[in-house]
Amino acid sequence: MALAVAPPTSYGYAGFTDVQTKPFTEKYKGEPVASVVRVAEVPVSTFSVDVDTGAYANVRRMLNDGVTPPEAAVRTEELLNYFRYDYPLPQDRSKPFSITTDVALTPWNARTRLMRVGLRAYDVPRSERPAANLVFLIDVSGSMSDPDKLPLVKTALSMLSDNLRPDDKVSIVVYASATGIVLAPTHEGKYVKQALECLSAGGSTAGGQGMALAYATAKANFIDGGINRVILATDGDFNVGISSIAEVEALVKQNRESGVTLTALGFGTGNYNEGLMEKMADVGNGNYAYIDSAMEARKVLDDELSSTLFTVARDVKIQVEFNPALVSQYRLIGYENRALAEEDFNNDAVDAGDIGAGHQVTAIYEIVPTGTEGWLPDRHFAGNTVAAAGTQDDQLVWLKLRYKLPGEDTSRLIQQAVPAAMVVTAQPARGDMAFAAAVAAYGQILRGDTYLGTYSLADARTLGGTQTDYRRQEFLELTRLAETARVRQ
Repeated sequence: MALAVAPPTSYGYAGFTDVQTKPFTEKYKGEPVASVVRVAEVPVSTFSVDVDTGAYANVRRMLNDGVTPPEAAVRTEELLNYFRYDYPLPQDRSKPFSITTDVALTPWNARTRLMRVGLRAYDVPRSERPAANLVFLIDVSGSMSDPDKLPLVKTALSMLSDNLRPDDKVSIVVYASATGIVLAPTHEGKYVKQALECLSAGGSTAGGQGMALAYATAKANFIDGGINRVILATDGDFNVGISSIAEVEALVKQNRESGVTLTALGFGTGNYNEGLMEKMADVGNGNYAYIDSAMEARKVLDDELSSTLFTVARDVKIQVEFNPALVSQYRLIGYENRALAEEDFNNDAVDAGDIGAGHQVTAIYEIVPTGTEGWLPDRHFAGNTVAAAGTQDDQLVWLKLRYKLPGEDTSRLIQQAVPAAMVVTAQPARGDMAFAAAVAAYGQILRGDTYLGTYSLADARTLGGTQTDYRRQEFLELTRLAETARVRQ
């Protein structure tokens, strides 16, 4: 899908001017809400995991500004994965996942059920993570002069420098009209902070040249068996040299094969190019986060440092096979840009998402039990109707997870059944399941999902319940802001 300037007209937005009367030129690469699927025709759903959370913070930023985010900016899976859930911690590093499944009545459709699949990755204490070779690649072009850009970049990366160990190395590369190395490799946090404080914004944005120099710097200081990563901090406004998503994707893909991964940190408003940021992180076997505050910087680069830096599994794919005797239709909520062909699951040459230490992944399917009226109508001709038949009626779905351990090229497989009894005994969602369903509803409402009918943001807030965790409390307040936000028009 081509890169669109948001708000995309295909989503019913013609343009927008903010309260400072600046044209809205942010760029998003959105996907339509996933279609409903007949199990008799496509019994298998396959997708690559996604641990990015950038959409949540970016949507929060817009709602705090009092405006409704464009639908293309909302990726429900990134909203779901922003939060932690009560999934058990795996104990075996060679099998680095726990898998949790549960089924509940759908809050917005009495005829369907919600099935949640939750993964939790093996965690590594901060003291046990490998040595890190990090290259901070910082955009210091003129577009980064706003207070929510370069000044916030300095704050964010200073937090990461507080966690350096003697065996770590940090270099700083900057780019504007030209590129350069402003800090040679060091493990001294004070030198990192001094170099950051010296930076100022000005000039155009030769992002491609900066990336090439950052990768070269990372390779020159490569740590065998360690973490080798470029951490890009930018608004994504590349306007000199390499600028298209295809060109940047090729550069990042070429360098990831050398063992250097990429984390993309997005900053700022106005000309923010989120489509480019997310794509770079996905192709670079890293993660993407949007930093809208010092508090978010602390979450990403301090609280979740091990998850951000240390990969415990690569090319992680999920495949769900539905039993046609028990499920007639389904849809996966979110993950539209992570869908894979069924044959890609067993193909180890197909790239997929990577998971860091302690990361969690949550996916929610909405399913129609066989014999219940679904979204899709019955077909007229008998030859176009596939009779459901299954002998394994004790299994609702067959779940498969494929992954590679770091340093390995051959994937490993985990398989397990989801018992049929779960759909038969399904109750209204409670606890973590209720909160996850509330987040899913919030995201889908903002995306304009017509399958939710009249279900409202107020309904989602009620479903979310009373929360004591700060981030969950904030989510409930965001549902209120979304009710009163000005629509882009």
